[in-house]
Amino acid sequence: MATELSDEPRTGVDQRCTIALVGNPNTGKTTLFNGLTGLFQHVGNYPGVTVERKVGRLRLTDDRIVDLVDLPGTYSLAAHAPDEMIVADVLLGRMPRERRIDAVLAIVDASNLYRNLYLVSQVLELGLPAVVALNMSDVADARGIRIDVDRLSGCLGVPVVRVCANRRQGLGDLRRELRRLLRGEQHEGLSLLPGFPDGFPAAVDAVASELQSQNARNASVRRAEALRAIVDEGGYAERRLIELRGDGLRMKLADARGRFSAASGLSALESEVRYNWIRRVLAQSVSQPEDLQRTHSDRIDGVLTHRVWGTLLFVAIMGVVFQAIYAWAGPLMDWVDGLFAALSVRVGGWFPEGALKSLVQDGVIAGVGGVVIFLPQIAILFFFIAVLEDCGYMARAALLMDRLLTKCGLSGQSFIPMLSSFACAVPGIMATRTIEGRRNRLVTIMVAPLMSCSARLPVYTILIGAFIPARPILGEWIGLQGLTLFAMYCVGAVVAVPVAWVLRKTLLKGETTPFILELPSYKVPDKRTVGLRVYQSSRAFLARAGSIILAATIAMWALAYFPRSETILAEYERHRLAAEASQSGVALKETLEDLDARMAAELLNESFLGRAGQWIEPAVRPLGWDWRIGMATLASFPAREVIIATLGTIYSLGGDTDESSDDLRSALRNATWDDGRSVFNIPVALSVMVFFALCAQCASTLAVIRRETQSWRWTVFTFVYMTLLAYVAALATYQGTMALGWGG
Repeated sequence: MATELSDEPRTGVDQRCTIALVGNPNTGKTTLFNGLTGLFQHVGNYPGVTVERKVGRLRLTDDRIVDLVDLPGTYSLAAHAPDEMIVADVLLGRMPRERRIDAVLAIVDASNLYRNLYLVSQVLELGLPAVVALNMSDVADARGIRIDVDRLSGCLGVPVVRVCANRRQGLGDLRRELRRLLRGEQHEGLSLLPGFPDGFPAAVDAVASELQSQNARNASVRRAEALRAIVDEGGYAERRLIELRGDGLRMKLADARGRFSAASGLSALESEVRYNWIRRVLAQSVSQPEDLQRTHSDRIDGVLTHRVWGTLLFVAIMGVVFQAIYAWAGPLMDWVDGLFAALSVRVGGWFPEGALKSLVQDGVIAGVGGVVIFLPQIAILFFFIAVLEDCGYMARAALLMDRLLTKCGLSGQSFIPMLSSFACAVPGIMATRTIEGRRNRLVTIMVAPLMSCSARLPVYTILIGAFIPARPILGEWIGLQGLTLFAMYCVGAVVAVPVAWVLRKTLLKGETTPFILELPSYKVPDKRTVGLRVYQSSRAFLARAGSIILAATIAMWALAYFPRSETILAEYERHRLAAEASQSGVALKETLEDLDARMAAELLNESFLGRAGQWIEPAVRPLGWDWRIGMATLASFPAREVIIATLGTIYSLGGDTDESSDDLRSALRNATWDDGRSVFNIPVALSVMVFFALCAQCASTLAVIRRETQSWRWTVFTFVYMTLLAYVAALATYQGTMALGWGG
């Protein structure tokens, strides 16, 4: 049951007003929000949903501070995607446990008023105090578009202010108008626009009267909500109101539609009415040349959106981005790794040997380090995404990818989530919130983890370095090892296409939501917007994924630590005492380190995790794996890269082994079955890498899927289908390469 909010007078700190910032995507809304609030903002989630809630403090005078809520970008209040539903709920006052909006700040692109005023017309019908911010006025001027701000304000019935958000121009005038607005100096807003059939306004009022007993909201808000319920048949507004009012309201809505249905539908009629009104407004307030001047953006788009040149440039840009991610993040990740290694040694010295020390070192510190070590890659990735979005290129990239993604039932909206997943699936899955259509969003969530994230890189690095020959392919330019690494990154992206197609034809069958995109003008990225985006995304990663990875790491530590074999401990204690009695200095230190590593390996083999690895060996033997590889794979469930440290422990090298260890590579080459055959060869290495390229070995990813879908069913489905897919692909890889004679 939906929750209604109270309209009781606010007291104390609650007297602070709340202003909603609304607008189409790519209008500079976030840049304006950051310009008005600066660092005085926080990000969270709306109650009960996964859509982010950005609120900042806006100081209008020395003694007047208001809360500015940055709502997700939307083209209309006819909600389809989760983000659009949040916009509608907040503006209509139906968001549980959220204060009602006191005023609205609508931002529009001055160079594209015809499209932007559609949403403005719906917002003004709410009857809330409003100000319209006319952004990108410099772009409009460059195109020869002249806007009479006073006439536009008169037509809209609300104040209109010219701003240039990325240059911080006009923000003082905007604050002044907001101060006047909150003092009650408000123009008249819009009523129901003319152009609907005779009697339609009365039908809207009749439905609105059904809502009056629900709360004390103003009549304009009730009328606007009734209009949405009537026009958007089967839409979000209708479903929500029927949940509140039951079948009685359903009958009233059906009666209204039956009397006023148009040949092309009420939704199409509404669009016609609104665009007719927009044309009249623009005719009175805007003048522009018959042929709009060709701008620099238009000329650049001729190349960047070209089917051939645009695609080649896109590949080049993405190559530079990912090369920079690895090149820049490497030293930072090494520094983080060294920091936590030193911290582990330092803190470990505070505890005696035993379970508590192991828990702190191998569970808590290792778990936190396993999260923080990926922060450099996450930050660098979001830096590039923020720059590319703010300069206007990301919209062009989505347009290019739409041509490909449409063939497998997705749209260009899925591009950014899938791109983000190459660094980490957690932010990639979170980025699906902006996708319209539940089916499109679910399919994108299901395939995003197939992209090869940074956690898979250690697995590729150790196995390629150990078993793939460093053989040149094209002179000195391309080597076999580099080609193998590239192939591993392509595996998930290639497999995602048929997987998405199958999902759209079976479990998530339905029409693909049309991809509507406006190409914003190119501009210099705003430093504050980019910096805040990196900060907020990094903080969200730590908060949302960090706790999950930590919990999973501690759970896996317990499985690998218990039970402790007293026989093994006693035996190695005898060896230790004997060594201390007969050796000293460097020789003693090396002997004790070797004894500790061998003891850790034997204890791991006898643990619950080791027993599980031996239990699943019959299932993994067809992949060319022995029980040790199976156990390491189980241990990597919290995070894929854990397999490296686990293999280090298994082969008596210690748990601090990383992918650059020559000793680990040598141990893998020398590992044998009971009959003396080598465990690892090229087919086995390829089999392991393909498995990790496609499997769901990441607890944080599964937890985020659960949070985003609000369903364990889809979470379990993702884990099962990806595990089976990885198993079949690894089986085919091993058996196929062995048949080709690569195992000799």
